[in-house]
Amino acid sequence: MTDRPPGSGLAAVSTALLAMSRHLEVRDVLKTIVASARELLDAEYAALGVPDDHGGFAQFVVDGVSEEQWKAIGPLPRQHGILAAMLHEARPERLADVRKDPRFEGWPAAHPDMSDFLGLPIRDGEETIGALFLANKRCPEGAAPAGGCGFTEDDEELLGILAQHAAIALTNARLYERSRELTIAEERSRLAHELHDAVSQKLFSLRLTAQAATALVDRDPARAKGELQQVAALAAEAADELRAAVVELRPAALDEDGLVHTLRTQIQVLDRAHSAHVTFESSGVRALPAAQEEAVLRVAQEALHNALRHSGAGRVAVSLVRHGQGALLTVTDDGKGFDPRSVRRAGRHLGLVSMRDRAGGVGGRLTVQSEPGKGTTIEMEVPGG
Repeated sequence: MTDRPPGSGLAAVSTALLAMSRHLEVRDVLKTIVASARELLDAEYAALGVPDDHGGFAQFVVDGVSEEQWKAIGPLPRQHGILAAMLHEARPERLADVRKDPRFEGWPAAHPDMSDFLGLPIRDGEETIGALFLANKRCPEGAAPAGGCGFTEDDEELLGILAQHAAIALTNARLYERSRELTIAEERSRLAHELHDAVSQKLFSLRLTAQAATALVDRDPARAKGELQQVAALAAEAADELRAAVVELRPAALDEDGLVHTLRTQIQVLDRAHSAHVTFESSGVRALPAAQEEAVLRVAQEALHNALRHSGAGRVAVSLVRHGQGALLTVTDDGKGFDPRSVRRAGRHLGLVSMRDRAGGVGGRLTVQSEPGKGTTIEMEVPGG
């Protein structure tokens, strides 16, 4: 019986497996797998790549490399050399020195120096859905042989167990995301249907009212003027219906663009679409877990909807700044304001309940400050991941 490293006990393995099963977003699952593998096997570096169909990687997550160093390394690796062997031949690779392997093709100048190497494919049935690998096994305290400690057969067995559970966690996360995409598609279809009905009714009323005004112009100018004023009001309502749909029907693109860019783009659209001046500023915001970013985006959208549709504001200011390890969203308008207590008593929540639920669902907190004639400020705090 060989001695296991302290981090590979049953409790540590259980903790790693529970951590993987706790996340539903693919990116979060990948990060957890990599961090768990590196900690369990006491390695200096760990990485996990999800292959695409074009010889590269759709996603690639590392642990043990600083953000600055990762940026300096440059483009993601391609599926070649030892990575290709793991992906295409679906076998583990355990090497005393990866640099001496004939398949080794070098790495960029900023890449950390690696020697001993352990890699396994992550498989879902017959499909290889990822490659998990570690480098530079740390030596136990007081033991540092000249050639390094290297990964053992026990390490390979342990990583194999982790890879099997990683496949389950990753497959479940993919199924969850596909399910959510279907839900979003269904919701967009519903919104499009409602939008069509609402705008069609407004346009039909507008056409009839315009016809009535035309008939009255000569014999009753005063009534015709009233009808034309109604035409203007109906046209404004139809335009509002269309504007309200802009954000809801627009894909959030959080995975591709990130929270800050997505918010900035949507606010620019709203600023052009409304008479109110809508501004956005951001400072020092770090990437948040996917669920938190989505919650922040949805709360911002709801707060903007309220400010632009109900408050009569001339200016709406949105800011997103770093707050501890998390973020602070603030949406302020100079509109007519309201008494939050009377709104609650009257049963008109203006989306406040939904916003509070979204904030609470990701461990955050929502506060609302408003009073008649003095505008409204909505703040949402979310913790870091």
